[in-house]
Order: sequence, then C-alpha cells, then structure tokens
Amino acid sequence: MDRLPATTVLPDALIQGTADDISMQMALVWGQIKAPLIVPLLRVSVVICLTMSLMLFMERVYMGIVKLLVRLVGRKPETMYKWEPLKDDAEFGNSAYPKVLVQIPMYNEKEVYKLSIGAACGLSWPSDRIFIQVLDDSTDNTIKAMVELECQRWASKGINIRYEIRDNRTGYKAGALKEGLKHSYAKHCDYVVIFDADFQPESDFLMRSIPFLVHNPELALVQARWVFVNADECLLTRMQEMSLDYHFTVEQEVGSATHAFFGFNGTAGVWRIAAINEAGGWKDRTTVEDMDLSVRASLKGWKFLYLGSVQVKNELPSTLNAFRHQQHRWSCGPANLFRKMFKEIITNKRVSIWKKVYVIYSFFVVRKIVGHIVTFIFYCVVLPLTCLVHEVEVPKWGAVYIPAMITILNAVGTPRSVHLLFYWILFENVMSLHRTKATFIGLFEAGRSVNEWIVTEKLGDALKAKATTKAPRKPRFRFGERLHLLELTIAAFLLFAGCYDYAFGKYYYFIYLILQSIAFFIVGIGYVGTIVPNT
Repeated sequence: MDRLPATTVLPDALIQGTADDISMQMALVWGQIKAPLIVPLLRVSVVICLTMSLMLFMERVYMGIVKLLVRLVGRKPETMYKWEPLKDDAEFGNSAYPKVLVQIPMYNEKEVYKLSIGAACGLSWPSDRIFIQVLDDSTDNTIKAMVELECQRWASKGINIRYEIRDNRTGYKAGALKEGLKHSYAKHCDYVVIFDADFQPESDFLMRSIPFLVHNPELALVQARWVFVNADECLLTRMQEMSLDYHFTVEQEVGSATHAFFGFNGTAGVWRIAAINEAGGWKDRTTVEDMDLSVRASLKGWKFLYLGSVQVKNELPSTLNAFRHQQHRWSCGPANLFRKMFKEIITNKRVSIWKKVYVIYSFFVVRKIVGHIVTFIFYCVVLPLTCLVHEVEVPKWGAVYIPAMITILNAVGTPRSVHLLFYWILFENVMSLHRTKATFIGLFEAGRSVNEWIVTEKLGDALKAKATTKAPRKPRFRFGERLHLLELTIAAFLLFAGCYDYAFGKYYYFIYLILQSIAFFIVGIGYVGTIVPNT
C-alpha cells in the first residue's frame, strides 16, 4: 500500500486547530488560577522582598554613617589599643619577641607555592623566635616533592621551616591547621599567623601586627587587609575587587571599631593561640572554619582588631569555575554556621545583648542570608513576574531608588571603579543565583554540597608564562563544557519578560530586564574571566 502523505493524515487545518485549542486551554487555566492564586502570592512576595530590601538598605546606611564617624573622630587602631614597637632587650636579647608560628596550608598549589613560602621566610623577626610551618595536603606526589624541595632550600639558608604532611585530608584546611598546632615546637608559640598559598606578606608584617596582641591581652585576632595583584586582569577580577574592597574598608572596619567583632578571613591574620584553645580549637563542621572560630572566640569575650594599614598581596580567582566554587563555599558555609550556632549565640551570657544583636541580625541575617536571597529573588524573579502580571506593581522606590542607593554606597570601597558600577550590578545579580542556592543549601543542610570543599584554583604567573610561549592549538569546543544551563534558563525567562514589558508595560522595566538577560547569557556560555589554554 502506498504511504499516505502527511497532509492526508494530519491536515494543516487540524494541526492549526489543535495548536489553537491548546493555547485556549492554557489561557483558560491561567485565567482561572491568576486572580485567586498567582496575584495574591505575587503581592505577598513583593512585600517580603521590599522588606528585605529595606533591611539591606538600612544596614548599608548604618555602615556608611559609622564609617564616616570613624574617619571624622580619627578612631584608628593606634588610638583604640596600645601599640609600641618591640625592641631587643640589652640583658635578655630577643626574649622581648614572642615565639610565632607561621602556618601555610597548601593543596596542590603548583603555581604559587614558591611565592608564599618565599614571602613567609622573608618576614622580619628573630630567627630563633619564629617557625615557618608548611602544611601540605597535596595529593599530587610531584607537587609534594617540589614543595618539600623548596622548604629544604630555605632551611639550608638558616630559616626555621618545617614541612608537614598528613596521611589524609580529614577536616580539609581546618584539619590541617589543627594538626599543625599539635607539634611540640608549635606548643611553645604564643601566636600563630596564617597565610594561604597565594598570599605574600611584606617583611614588616609581624613587626606591625603582633605588638597589638602583646600589649593588649584582650585581643585575640589582628586581621590585615587583602590587596589583589591581578585585580586588573579581566572584568571578572575587577568585579570581585569592588565587592571585597567594600567588605574590608567598610564591613570589617566598622565591626572592629564598634563591637570589636568581625569574621576572620581565613588568612592574613594573627591569632593568639590561647584564644584559639579557649574557643575550642579549629572545627570542620562547616566550610567556613575561619568564621566558626571567630564567632566562638567572640562569645568567649575576646576582641578582634582590623588593621587596614597592613596590606597583604594575594590573587583573585580569574576563571569562572574557580569563582563559582569559591562563592558557593562562602555563601553555603555562613548560612550553615548560623543554623548550627543560633541557639548558642542567643543563650550566651558572656557578651552584651547589643553584640548578640549585631552578630545575629547584622552579621548573619542581613549580610549572609538576606543580602544573597533578595538580590536574586526580587530582581531576577519577582520583578520580572510583575511585568507579566499587571495586577501587581512594585513601587518605584523599591524597584529603582533603593537599589540605586545601595549600589552608590557600595562604591565607597573602590572609588577607582565607579564607572563600572552598572556592570557590577548586572554581574552581582547573576552570581546571586548561585549564592541564593548555596544559602538555602546551608540553611536546610540539603545535599552533599553543604560541606563541599573545592580549593580555589590559583594561577600565579601561569598566564604570563603561557603568554610568552607559542600558543597551543585551540582545543575543540565540546557541547556543555562551558555552558551553564541554569543561567541560560534565567536569561530566556528575563528576555521573555523584557519583551512582554516592552510591548505591554508602562514603567520601562524592559531596559533592565533585557540587559540583565544579556548578562545571564554571557555567563551562561562561559564568556567570563580568563581562559587558560591547555599545554
């Protein structure tokens, strides 16, 4: 029998009629659920998001006012705490200098291990009062041999450096730091300094920071500021610099000047070992062991000092995947820590009620939870939906004025990048997708990634070295290798909402929606950051 043509089996009129029927049914269902369900839920969402936006706005205003007052009254570390330089004692020699342990945790740090070890070995301090401890958890035997050889090279120059390894990576960085303090020579030290593998302190780091701890027994921690050697490498690193500069120049300075509390950044800081021990030592229950120790030490009554005048060079992640992994850890960990420590903070009797409020509301709720969630939910979900559901409107002050003020206040940290604020907004909104997801994972301990620890990739001079050599053959692009489907899905949704608003809206939100859609699309295809060619 001859096969019938498709037009005989399914006539065009029937196909068109079926499509029309489906469209009519979908429109009918939408009309039935829109008024009783969608509109009320969207209105409630708008109210919740506006409330969170106001919380974030008031927090930024508070930070800005305190920052201004600190500058006006000249509240510098030297005026808040006693500081005198340490000097040799004519009778007892170097005994005026306390014994210091410098810990450098590493994990397959092929590109940067020489930088950190060399910088640590160049610190100005009496040689018999300092121990350099390289804690190598590397799984690559070749890299381990290279790191050990570097330690031996410095040891041959008279540097008191120790190369320490473990049989396993239990506890990751927290486990390595904890194990490092158990060595006999470490037990004789009064202070411990921690530098991640890409950090390069200046030679006078100890001379400028440790006197604060020596002369002020209530201080547990002195935190230095980070400065970035590769901030100008690409737009991705410029965006990170803007966010981190605000963190250091505003959040940490305000916390130090008012409540003497802020979160330890995990590196470029000096701890009083007695404070670490009293707080219960390093714990690996979350991916933010540094913040965990900070909160526990603070609840014991210890104070922290941020020393912005002491700067330590380090490297920003310049590849998109490295940055995504870092942001997951930095967002999931604090939310999970808040879940674990909320009751302990509330019931603590050694700190004032105001410090508890600051830690719970300002430090955790607003900055670590609300700040992530509202950025994505409000500006990338709720606002676009209101463009599709005209019965619900977002007041102009909530959609335009509040975010504009928050953005301007953020510019205080990095004045040189004011011209990039618009790009920063779009990029932060894209990254808020992953921060929001990570925050919910941490809050509800959902999935294995709640304790996922992926070491941030450092490139050191790898890009410069490869740029001077002959470019390798460009590897064939594989589908899915650089595509991020979640970002592409949000990009499509925002584009649809933008086009709909252009056709039927009245507040010109389509300008933002289409631009934000482009930003999601650019990240979705992996066209962000540096690409390191395979050798």
